[in-house]
Amino acid sequence: QVQLVESGGGLVQAGGSLRLSCAASGSIFSRSAMAWYRQAPEKQRELVASITSGGSTNYADSVKGRFTISRDNAKNMVYLQMNSLRPEDTAVYYCYSRANFVTFWGQGTQVTVSS
Repeated sequence: QVQLVESGGGLVQAGGSLRLSCAASGSIFSRSAMAWYRQAPEKQRELVASITSGGSTNYADSVKGRFTISRDNAKNMVYLQMNSLRPEDTAVYYCYSRANFVTFWGQGTQVTVSS
């Protein structure tokens, strides 16, 4: 069983920055693919960024050049650095992990960007 706990959300003005953190339990973190998803009100959950166990990253077109995903396997942590935030980035952000075809989700953290 893996538990994922997100932190770092909040209210920020457009153009500002936030850093989300996800703390993962379990011994398989280093072998897990990790990702951040987000869900805005009345919209489907969407992939924001992902990082493989080997460190390869992938981003949604809407956040390329503004967001950076990273991981620290020694600390069982994954991060999402969000710069140049826009009102349309407002959503609940979820941490996600996948290993051995099993997936886990965190409880989510709210990010609100005011114009």
